[in-house]
Amino acid sequence: MESDGLNFELANLLEEDEVKGSVEDESKRSLESGFDESDLLHTKYGEAISNSALRQIYRPVDSYEGLHRYDSDFKWSKDEERRVVRKIDWRICSWVCLMFLALQVDRGNIMQARSDDMLESLGLTADEYKTGQAIYFGALVLAELPSQLLAKRLGANVWLSVQMICWSLVASMQSGMYGPNSFWTTRALIGVFEAGFVPSSILYLSNFYTSTELPIRLSWLWIAYPTTKIVSALLAYSLVHLSGLYNIPGWRWLLGLEAALTCLLGCISYLYLPPSPTQTVSPFRGEEGWFTAKEEKIIVNRILRDDPSKGSTSNREPLTLRQLRHALSDYHMYPLYLLGLTWQMPMIPIANWMASTLHMLGLNPLTTSLLTLPSYAIWILNLLVFTRVSEWLNERILLSTVSQIWCLPLLIALETLVQDREAWQTWGPVMVLYAQPHIHAILLGLASRNAGSVPSRTVAVAVYDMCFQASNLVSLNIYRREDAPYYFRGNKILLCVAAWNIVLLVATKNFYTFYNRRRERLWNNMSSERKGKYLATTKDEGNKRLDFRFTH
Repeated sequence: MESDGLNFELANLLEEDEVKGSVEDESKRSLESGFDESDLLHTKYGEAISNSALRQIYRPVDSYEGLHRYDSDFKWSKDEERRVVRKIDWRICSWVCLMFLALQVDRGNIMQARSDDMLESLGLTADEYKTGQAIYFGALVLAELPSQLLAKRLGANVWLSVQMICWSLVASMQSGMYGPNSFWTTRALIGVFEAGFVPSSILYLSNFYTSTELPIRLSWLWIAYPTTKIVSALLAYSLVHLSGLYNIPGWRWLLGLEAALTCLLGCISYLYLPPSPTQTVSPFRGEEGWFTAKEEKIIVNRILRDDPSKGSTSNREPLTLRQLRHALSDYHMYPLYLLGLTWQMPMIPIANWMASTLHMLGLNPLTTSLLTLPSYAIWILNLLVFTRVSEWLNERILLSTVSQIWCLPLLIALETLVQDREAWQTWGPVMVLYAQPHIHAILLGLASRNAGSVPSRTVAVAVYDMCFQASNLVSLNIYRREDAPYYFRGNKILLCVAAWNIVLLVATKNFYTFYNRRRERLWNNMSSERKGKYLATTKDEGNKRLDFRFTH
């Protein structure tokens, strides 16, 4: 019977006084000759492996695309590594950020089309529009995991590009919508094709970045969210003025032309994105590729020394049913899934309320966009600062409680303000509340790290994002029409959710701390020989390994 991933094999090891069992002759000779205990530590924690038997244990599988660059004795300078990381930032991460920008444009332009009398043109009621948005988020949630599995099978670089092309083609068809049924159909299809884009991006970037670098790069992706709000609002302001050209309403021009730009970017991305750091040679990227042989060795070896599990599979190896079942049943990830479902809820209804509050002031679209700038600026600053500080302090979950503490006094203020207040009195707290520190990059980084293996990471990141998207679906029903325009009952619900999130974050911190201490105690009570035996023979995988420590 297993307990916390410690199988019967390990239980026997802890009871034995001498090393027994089936160990390869080379490993046995190395163990008997003696070695430094630090050699036995998992390379994830920064220890070099010098023992020849242990090198073999951590050697990438033959199908791993970077195997020819793997070298356990390879060394490089910090300056060389910094130069390589900067090159990755410019060539890879910046392009993925551009793709993410296109995703946010196509997600948000339906709201701008609505402001240009789209509902009246299609004969849609507000409830039918709301149903369409619920269908979109529902399709997004349901297709998230299948999309991620396809990314693992086809290669994330290929699937990201295919997704962009597919959803942009459907998005372009929105310009030909004629009623509720066509609106609901296109929203469902766009949700299906956009699903999994974020997890697939993380899966792709994890081939280039270490576990400490990835959350910071993810924060760069989410800068695209508020940036898109401003850029797309200004772009929409221009495109809707095409209204009447060839007797076509402005909102149809808006949806059609923005979708065409996304489709073009998707086609270029298919040619531009390389499958991995060691597969950059192509007619489009050049005959010599983007990285020299030494730079490829730096990328591959620093990634594997940070997380050896990344060498356990190729980037286009599908998950087996056993791996999928194992990942879905991993209870160590469940606290992060619960956080994904609720942490953003105190802000989601507020985003829509801010737009309606500005509408109550009778402002035009351009002025509305300008009034949201302070909120977006604070949002971006919070995102970058909190993500970087979390890595600097090596403290993520407790720091994330600030995002909920931020909401509490503002929600209380909205509850206590008089009912007959001016719209400006509502706009102030709402604007600041919208700028809540965005911890999505931190929690996604934790889901990626704590999964412990590539198959589990593939599933865990997708399930976390499913929960995150489901929070949008649930949040649609917190602010009800009968509670308008000040939503006192809705704000009470948001207050309770924020308080619950603080409790959940603290509980999650204690959850991971408990398991780390337990494993540390068991590990330290083992002799060097037993540790070597465990590493050489264990069947524990990913975050079930005794030498694995959860990040929190």
